[in-house]
Amino acid sequence: MNTELKMALDILEKEKDISKEVMLDAIENSLITACKGHFGKDTDNFRVTIDRETFDFHVYVEKTVVEEPENDVTEISLAAAKLIDSKYELGDIVQEEVKSREFGRITTQNARNVILQKIREEERKVLYNQYYGKEKDVVTGVVQRCIGRNVSVNLGKVDAILNENEMVKGEVFTPTERIKVYILEVKDTTKGPRVLVSRTHPELVKRLFESEVTEVRDGTVEIKSIAREAGSRTKIAVWSNDPDVDPVGACVGMNGARVNAIVNELKGEKIDIINWNENPALLIENALSPAKVVVVLADPEEKTAKVVVPDYQLSLAIGKEGQNARLAARLTGFKIDIKSESQANAIEDFYEGFYDDDEDEYDEEYTDEYDEDGTYYEEETEAYESGDEAAEEAEEQEVTEWDQ
Repeated sequence: MNTELKMALDILEKEKDISKEVMLDAIENSLITACKGHFGKDTDNFRVTIDRETFDFHVYVEKTVVEEPENDVTEISLAAAKLIDSKYELGDIVQEEVKSREFGRITTQNARNVILQKIREEERKVLYNQYYGKEKDVVTGVVQRCIGRNVSVNLGKVDAILNENEMVKGEVFTPTERIKVYILEVKDTTKGPRVLVSRTHPELVKRLFESEVTEVRDGTVEIKSIAREAGSRTKIAVWSNDPDVDPVGACVGMNGARVNAIVNELKGEKIDIINWNENPALLIENALSPAKVVVVLADPEEKTAKVVVPDYQLSLAIGKEGQNARLAARLTGFKIDIKSESQANAIEDFYEGFYDDDEDEYDEEYTDEYDEDGTYYEEETEAYESGDEAAEEAEEQEVTEWDQ
């Protein structure tokens, strides 16, 4: 048994994850290359055999038996063939073993380079496949150094590039600092895999919740939508597939432990977690949290919505530099027009299209209304439809007030 070759292949397979079979094929190719270099002939009559169990190898050159050989690499005389085995006749193929120890220094060096090149190619392929499998996922890296305005982050076996436009504005890193990054893309290059990572991508927050919240990871709680302004605020809408599990509570955790861990990783970025709702009016109302909403009038076909908030809540609903409204619009996919109560009442046709002309009442399917004490009008509407006179008067009075 060739124990030295076996040990070398075992080490390569363990440390670089390169299979023995691939390396044995590389050794075969290198020996054929060495034979062609040694004999100075570009022929295809060289054969290499390697025992996959003992790792013993032999190199043969196949020669045709002729009367008078003209090429000593491809032909052999009948007399010489008879010396090897008396059964050989003219036209037969003789396999003559080549002693690889007789190869010259240059030939050996070329064979060695073939093997090394194959090792580098396989190592590059293994690394590419390893990190390509992590594309669109979050990994932990160690900050190495700054390259201009970009940052090099070591991910274990490769260095990733965190470009300036993928960094959170104002975020500063120090060498050896451990950070979590989202793998945007993995490219295969001649120098190895080139990995691009991000700290601003919305999916970074989603993946962090998957790693921190068990219910999100196992699919009990779904993150339906996410809107992010990196470094400032993120809004996520969550939904539970189990009626016994509160999706918001699961994401927040005991005393906010789960969400706080994510906030700390994002260097203090604020995170709003809201309940997802199929009713666009309820979803938009939740998305505008923490502002209180009086009424939401949503048009699902046009993807537009009119929102009325109390006068004192207008600035909170819009947010600093419009951030709250902007994130709510991204989260829901609706173009949202926010008005205060006084502004809405001053616009004559503000509620046009959201009343039933025959019944003079709101279209309930996409309208969400609150009374001043926070009670839904829904109960009063149901009573009105069932013939409750007191509820009917209350409903008519509200509609009259809005008309005014």
